[in-house]
Amino acid sequence: MRFLATTALLASTALTGAALADGHATLPLKELPGIADRDYWVPGEVNAEGKLEALQAVVGAAAVPFTGTVDNPVQIALVYPSADTSDFWARNYLAMTKRLEELGIAYETTEFASRQIEHSLQSTYANQVAQDADLYDYVIFGPSELAIQADNIDKLAATDGFSTYVWAFHTPLKDLENQPDAWFDFSSAAGALTMCDYMLGRLGNDVTMAMNRGIPGITDNQRSGDFKACVEEKGNWTTVYEHYGEYQREGGFAGTSLILQAYPEAKIIHNANTAMAMGSVEAQVSVGKEKEIFSTGWGGTGLELDAIRRGELDATPMRMGDDVGAATAEAIKADLEGRADELPLVFLGRITVAHDQMSADEIDALEQEAFRFSGVGALDR
Repeated sequence: MRFLATTALLASTALTGAALADGHATLPLKELPGIADRDYWVPGEVNAEGKLEALQAVVGAAAVPFTGTVDNPVQIALVYPSADTSDFWARNYLAMTKRLEELGIAYETTEFASRQIEHSLQSTYANQVAQDADLYDYVIFGPSELAIQADNIDKLAATDGFSTYVWAFHTPLKDLENQPDAWFDFSSAAGALTMCDYMLGRLGNDVTMAMNRGIPGITDNQRSGDFKACVEEKGNWTTVYEHYGEYQREGGFAGTSLILQAYPEAKIIHNANTAMAMGSVEAQVSVGKEKEIFSTGWGGTGLELDAIRRGELDATPMRMGDDVGAATAEAIKADLEGRADELPLVFLGRITVAHDQMSADEIDALEQEAFRFSGVGALDR
């Protein structure tokens, strides 16, 4: 690591890193139903009792300043698909850096941006960061897709000299020889079930739906697959078409255009991320159908909330978005203070549903809490 701290802190950090690297020897801590059928662990299988709740409480409270000193600014590399429409990445960058400032930790960041479909470019960036390991103290990796980037996660986690944090996933893969130091995310599975309950309560049973899904993999299996399974099982819904839009605005537009033409019986369109939701409502508005279709998004980003206010989007599972960035800053602080063993392996933020039946004040209050660091309203891109 490039920063200098006391010998005791360095020794504590080194011991903690060695324990985390030996993922197969220490995980899972307990087994939950379905473990044998999954190639990954769920948070409850890898988090020690109480650690997640403790970090959530810290993240939701006022900052307690860092008690130590560093001789040089902490060096942070971010490799993530931040060039896409979703403001998840930018907001959590802002949340992390502003929380670091509140904590009194000096930092410098280097960003390696890509689009979510640019898997090879992200691999190139991961290799570059691993080769330049002496330049960084912390590496934040936001995989374009978990399975595709598994080797790069393993490589970064195995690299000496920096701690590795993964953003936007919460399902540690069993096959990793080296687990990263922590995962930070919102549970797509939990969000899907929250959204399922809301949709069934509002729209009832025997509904016909179409879907703009993302990229085949864990995230879409949970956001789209778990939602579909829930509404079909609990509400006898019918899914007439599933379009893979690769999490791109163009994919949402193309899928929705096809749905409107070929499947007019579908009165609900489920979108698996912000970008596709924006493309979907754009396609509906272009033909004057935005009032006839019940459209969902995912994440409750500023763009989605603005679309709800305009009457173009109807509901979205809303993340308390800045939790991930703030939790990452708190993890850095804990690591610098020699308390990395207090952290959960997987941090999860909170999710609720924002929808068009909320009052302006209710939406504003949710937005203020969710974006308390990164700011209310759509970000300038």
